[in-house]
Amino acid sequence: MLAVRTLSICCGATTRRVLYQPTNFVRRKLGNFRALSTSSVHRSSSDPPNPPIVPGAEPIAVAPEVVKQRPKRALTSTERNFITPVRAMQDFLLKTNDLAGLRKTMRRSPHADEPPISVYWRRDVEQRAVEIWGSWDELKKEKRRRGQQNEEYLDALTNIKRILKKYRKEYKEEEFVNAKDGPMQTLMHGSGRIVVTAITINGTNFVIKMLAWSMTGSHSMFAEAIHSLADTINQVILAYGIHKSTQRANLDHPYGYANMRHVASLISGVGIFCVGAGLSFYHGITGLISQEPIESLYWAFYILAGSLVSEGATLYLAANSVRKRAKDLNMTFKEFILRGRDPSLNVVILEDTAAVAGVAVAASCMALTMWTNSPIPDSAGSLVIGGLLGGVASFIIYSNSAALVGRSIPRDNLDQINGELEQDVMIRAIHDVKGIDMGNMLVRYKAEVDFDGRELTKSYIDKQDFKQLFEEFKVVKTEEDLENFLLKHGEGIVDTLGAEIDRIETKLKQTHPEIRHCDLEIL
Repeated sequence: MLAVRTLSICCGATTRRVLYQPTNFVRRKLGNFRALSTSSVHRSSSDPPNPPIVPGAEPIAVAPEVVKQRPKRALTSTERNFITPVRAMQDFLLKTNDLAGLRKTMRRSPHADEPPISVYWRRDVEQRAVEIWGSWDELKKEKRRRGQQNEEYLDALTNIKRILKKYRKEYKEEEFVNAKDGPMQTLMHGSGRIVVTAITINGTNFVIKMLAWSMTGSHSMFAEAIHSLADTINQVILAYGIHKSTQRANLDHPYGYANMRHVASLISGVGIFCVGAGLSFYHGITGLISQEPIESLYWAFYILAGSLVSEGATLYLAANSVRKRAKDLNMTFKEFILRGRDPSLNVVILEDTAAVAGVAVAASCMALTMWTNSPIPDSAGSLVIGGLLGGVASFIIYSNSAALVGRSIPRDNLDQINGELEQDVMIRAIHDVKGIDMGNMLVRYKAEVDFDGRELTKSYIDKQDFKQLFEEFKVVKTEEDLENFLLKHGEGIVDTLGAEIDRIETKLKQTHPEIRHCDLEIL
């Protein structure tokens, strides 16, 4: 059989390679043209020698080498999506028996410490839905109809809740309140108990001080009465905030109502500033302008003394509660107040501190008024009390506004959480860390995590039968076999990644119970 050789045909400065079938004449003359071929083509010493140029050779067309192109994969597809039985019944209006016979598989549960869940292939569920409903249009019509029925049901349910609420209010049936998780337990314990006590004392003080003002006409006494009224109203708002903050999370508020304490405290601060400080300044200024004579202040001193005792008792209870909470959190008394860890308790202790100081100011100014027989000291006392209330209100507004905007937890606590996270064998580094104080002693922690792929793969391999894994690899002969092998175990590695994230999040929540929501994002 004749050999097929490759020749380099020189045309000027270019070289073209062709295939030819040599003849007998070519074989005899091949050596004569070798020198010409090598000298006419400039090549480096590292290039392989070119075949000789043979005149009369017949070129043969060469088919280019076909490179196998891998098909491009679509970026959007639901062909391999899974769907839970509950969602299949909700989205496609199927019944439990409609799902019988469909392919299903076990997948890792999205919730930590829960067994795997059964899921169906989405395309199988879609085909079954079309078989049952006839077409997609009929399914959409039925969904619209049921949506209207659901709206009517929700309206009826709202009316029933309204009736039940009215029924509870009229008959005061305490069995409707859950003794363990209900809001009344919060109002009767901790800061809630302090707030309820303050409401009772301040309400009583307001009534007594108004009686004293009506008998004496003292501007300082009027300022103190307004102060007690503002404290009472604000503490009622705080009690509502505590009650609301215990409600469970729902679809509209997935992170719960913990911030309601800060909202109530912010409203309370605005109320103190506008009502308490505003009326005190107004009454003090009008007193300085008019300077009307003041009647006997004899009974006013007894009332102020009683008020001092009651306000001091509330302040003592609040201070003790703050001291205990600060000790539990390994914080100082001052840090607890400045950080606003418990906004309701903060408002109570600040208001009572201002109340005790206000009683002392009112008593001093009234004594000066009696000694000098001039209404000016009494009016000045009203201005001083207004200044105290304005300062307290400003601090309450500032601290709660900062909390509602989204305040970070203390740097030491954040560094401690980060250190524990970085010590995990699966994690190489963490980035973009955020620890947000959600209120009610709850924290939301978020971090972008760089996972160690080798350690993750080792964790997956440790859970496999290594001999069986090796036997599976031995049968890989083609590219298709290799692709199927990688797809199978790649999916297992992804499941292992999810399980490791659940493990790390659970560990962080156990070590730091204040972490309510932990979001770890993979880089």
